[in-house]
Amino acid sequence: MPLSIDEVRRVAALARLKLSPEEERLFAGQLSAILDHVRELESLDVSGVPPMTHALAEGEAVALRPDLPVPGLTPDEALANAPSRQGTCFKVPRIIE
Repeated sequence: MPLSIDEVRRVAALARLKLSPEEERLFAGQLSAILDHVRELESLDVSGVPPMTHALAEGEAVALRPDLPVPGLTPDEALANAPSRQGTCFKVPRIIE
């Protein structure tokens, strides 16, 4: 069941989004497709599937990268995009009088 433009506007207002008319039509189709997929998933019989507390099966290890030390940034590299700096520190406006 496709979403109406009014429903899309309501969802956008709840999310505090301002959408153009073209975006409203685009999102109406995309959100309708998502909801149709969820309805399809609701029809599956999962009565024999035990509930899980984690996405991995019990005893399955998480594949993590090796925790190796790497060199950090130099102060010049870290402050390269700073709008203002003083020595090796960020300079920010004073807010307490």
